[in-house]
Amino acid sequence: MLPRENLLKGAEHRETLVRLIDLAEQALKTWEPVTSDFLSPPEWMEVQQRFCGLTEIQLVAWGGYPQAERQRVVVARSELPLTSEQVALTVLAIAGNFLFDTASHQDFLGAILSTGIVREKVGDILVLGERGAQAIVAPDIATFLELNLTQVRSVPVKTQVIALDELKVSAPRQKELTTVEASLRLDAIASAGFGLSRSKMTELIAAGEVRVNWKTVTQASTPLKSGDLVAIRGKGRLTVGEIAVTKKARYRVQLSRFY
Repeated sequence: MLPRENLLKGAEHRETLVRLIDLAEQALKTWEPVTSDFLSPPEWMEVQQRFCGLTEIQLVAWGGYPQAERQRVVVARSELPLTSEQVALTVLAIAGNFLFDTASHQDFLGAILSTGIVREKVGDILVLGERGAQAIVAPDIATFLELNLTQVRSVPVKTQVIALDELKVSAPRQKELTTVEASLRLDAIASAGFGLSRSKMTELIAAGEVRVNWKTVTQASTPLKSGDLVAIRGKGRLTVGEIAVTKKARYRVQLSRFY
């Protein structure tokens, strides 16, 4: 048995950790890998932190493509071979004519959830503009959605399973840059990294559009440190690298932007 009490002490995502502990104990008992539902980035980060000291089990996460945010996790005994190919995923094409009624990520997600599907069964959704979207889901709900997901907003859609290699994912681009700032405030660093004005970045932060280490942050004055990740939906991600203090007591910050 795993040290459940220690693993759960002070946990932020307690329910998720309970489910992963249950799966881990099942994997230890049966000698068979078991797979979780989709985890959000903050959930996966906490699971990794909590489980890192357990030598008897191993975890592999995969969401269908390298930069996927939501991922399923396979848990197995450490003695067994384990790869991301063992994470079962299904891709659904949600096709319709959205030329005159544009649908957002939230519209597609809302349409899926309105069929009665729970969020944990749905991974990333890739919006393809006027052509519709692609959704990565748990295989056990694919047939149900093919039959029941027939409309998004006012647009009739056809939902069908497609091959994983048909995912329309662009390879992420990376840009390295350096900025010198008077402080390590979120609004200062993020505005430089994303190439936006300070006022625009402040608006995005106040609106809850900015996440630091996958947690929504609404205070522009939040300090950043080396290793932090800043994400804005639709604008990519920013990683804070080395921070040095200049002779004028300002901060020289190395940044990597992925978009």
